[in-house]
Amino acid sequence: MYLELAFFAYLIDLLFGELPIKHPVIWMGDYISAFEQRFYSNRVMPGAVLAISLILLTLLISMLLVYCSYFLPSWLSLLALSVFASTGLAMNMLHQSVAAILTAENPALKISYLVSRDTHNMTETDIYKAALETWTENLSDGVIAPLFYLVLFGLPGIAVYKAINTLDSMIGYKTPHYFYFGKVAAKLDDVANFIPARITALLIIVLAENKALAWQCCWRDGNKLESPNAGLPIAALAGDLGIQLGGDARYHGKIKHKPVLGTDINPVNKTTLTQGLKIKTPIDVALLSFLLTASLIL
Repeated sequence: MYLELAFFAYLIDLLFGELPIKHPVIWMGDYISAFEQRFYSNRVMPGAVLAISLILLTLLISMLLVYCSYFLPSWLSLLALSVFASTGLAMNMLHQSVAAILTAENPALKISYLVSRDTHNMTETDIYKAALETWTENLSDGVIAPLFYLVLFGLPGIAVYKAINTLDSMIGYKTPHYFYFGKVAAKLDDVANFIPARITALLIIVLAENKALAWQCCWRDGNKLESPNAGLPIAALAGDLGIQLGGDARYHGKIKHKPVLGTDINPVNKTTLTQGLKIKTPIDVALLSFLLTASLIL
């Protein structure tokens, strides 16, 4: 296990956020776009070749970086690998991006950068619902899942996970254009996030002020969405805040009917979003404490 590496990587992300370099995810995105432009065909096989080739390329590069680090002093090797690994974590950026909606002059424009749904006709409630759903779902995809694979497999683990997650975010849609081409990417992402999504939901419940309602909503509503993973942390946070999330949303000009998660006790507004974002601090403390303690013991 790579507990010490994960501790320092997480700490670097919290202290410095996005580093002033071209992010590895952007390189991955460039590769996906170039492959799609040249080889796109709405069939499963080309999409599978794209997914496998990106994963293998990412794995080889990350293993090469690990190999090169062996020639450095141990402290410098740990520092270098921690910096590389921190680029796969997004707690700082995620929190800042969602919190920016609270002070934005045009919240609808700000949320449009974070979600794939149509935003131009959103009500204030819709905006804050979308922000909370994005915040909660990405706690799993952008924080817990990459950290999980970093702890288990080191730099190659977090790198491969980010490749899978980037593939899903770019081509893993059930639109006519990507229905078959993105099928492998979507399935890989479902598998990769299966355990982390449940860890995220459990973490939210443990840290929730209203643990009983968070657990009740997670158990009752967590599996209602199409995704086998996204609904669990969203339902847990909705229960903690006493609100309803999910429901119908517009994508690509069409209404998509989605189930409601949570319980309709409180309204969804700016105050609700502020409360939902406050869970960041206890999550940071819990994760850093666990990683440091476990690394010292093990």
